[in-house]
Amino acid sequence: MSGNQPSPQPSDRVSTPHPPAVTVLGLGPMGRALAGAFLAAGVRTTVWNRTPGREGDLVERGAVLAASAAEAVAASPLTVICLVNYDATDAVLRQDAVEAALKGRTLVNLSADIPERSRDTGRWAEARGVAYVDGAIMTPADTIGSPHGVFLFSGPAAPYEEHRAVLDTLGGTHTHLGEEISRAAAYDIALLDLFWTSSAGYWHALALARAEGIEPLELAPFAAGIAQILPSLFEELAHDVQNGGDRSGDINPLSSAVSTMAHVVHAAEAHGIDSGVMRAVEGLARRTVALGDGAAGPAQILDVLRGRRPGAQA
Repeated sequence: MSGNQPSPQPSDRVSTPHPPAVTVLGLGPMGRALAGAFLAAGVRTTVWNRTPGREGDLVERGAVLAASAAEAVAASPLTVICLVNYDATDAVLRQDAVEAALKGRTLVNLSADIPERSRDTGRWAEARGVAYVDGAIMTPADTIGSPHGVFLFSGPAAPYEEHRAVLDTLGGTHTHLGEEISRAAAYDIALLDLFWTSSAGYWHALALARAEGIEPLELAPFAAGIAQILPSLFEELAHDVQNGGDRSGDINPLSSAVSTMAHVVHAAEAHGIDSGVMRAVEGLARRTVALGDGAAGPAQILDVLRGRRPGAQA
């Protein structure tokens, strides 16, 4: 399918004489959700899992359960694998029979790992004649097959476009980030960094609030208010970092921010709450002020994170 052509509608796909086919390797919660979405869209779906019995109701819904990974791969022109990490995917894929079955077919890897593992898998696939597309799922399993799913892909455009109609049956937003194979993993790891550090901040806030007699459900609406102001701050900081500005320091200089960070640490530790994460943030901000300009904004923190003096040219 040309990149300039719209994706076929589900009714077009299921009415063709030769309905599309896909294999799903890995039947954890995410893998089962992927297989379920393919089945719901009328895609002929073959499934396999390392541990038998994880297919749930997929077979009752029409999935074909393969006896081996190689048999599963051979059943479809497209294989989607979704396991816990690339150690697990390597254990499944890097077997002679599976490699032979994959040759000339397309593999889409929706497992999570670091960018270097994506590059390594890309090299492995290229050497064996496998069309390889790397990917990441950025939303929970219950969003698969709905408009709320978010999928990132990277790697060769041709196999992605060839199988896009099938991949689109997973619903949601699909973005191909370019032909650099590790691009999706790089986005994934950066966004996971944001998610987990943000979540850690919320955990700590709930603990501190409760120690002061504020119940979690009392704080939650106000926490949502904090979340609403973050998108504009994210955009501003990204602009400053990319273009060398420091607009954020005009309103919230680091010297003032350090003071409020210290308040959080002292209040929490007075209640015996572990403040290791907040202390690390405060320490990073103090170090940036000491090395640079206290009137500057948080953009300079990125220099310190990368081992440079604040304001240094890249």
